[in-house]
Amino acid sequence: MGVLTDYFRAADDAAVLAALGDAEGGPLVGGGRAVFDGTEAKGVDPDVVLGQLIAVVRRVEWAVDLVGGTPVWPTTPPPGREGPADEDDPWVTGPWVMRLDRAVRDTLAELPAAEAAEAGARWAAATAEELPGLDGEDLRPLVEDLSGLARRAREAGEDLYCWLCP
Repeated sequence: MGVLTDYFRAADDAAVLAALGDAEGGPLVGGGRAVFDGTEAKGVDPDVVLGQLIAVVRRVEWAVDLVGGTPVWPTTPPPGREGPADEDDPWVTGPWVMRLDRAVRDTLAELPAAEAAEAGARWAAATAEELPGLDGEDLRPLVEDLSGLARRAREAGEDLYCWLCP
């Protein structure tokens, strides 16, 4: 099974941290209801797969640091930990939440709806190894969802976040 990833928008890190306790199963299904406005994107990790989409939209070459982010959860590494991590250590077991750079949000927000199909096709070609068997038509709805989410986040003055769970 691949990594589960949800992309969502929130006012700030404090709002995300406050909701984490009630969001068993992720920010989109906490308590059986969506805690945040977002979209599921199984296997679309921020650094590689989302990074490929950002590269496609910006028309630049992909690089591992193209999608910048700040860890939000877990909040801090265990103090003075020596030796191997404990099996319950959230830094090892997840889930993890990161706030994406605003440049990523703005790149997705500025993608014209008319270009979603082309971006999906180019993204499918760029991620053939990471998302095998998917073509541009398969990815077009996700491109549209991520772009719409980014637009709503920007209009509300919010940030985009990614929740990852192994």
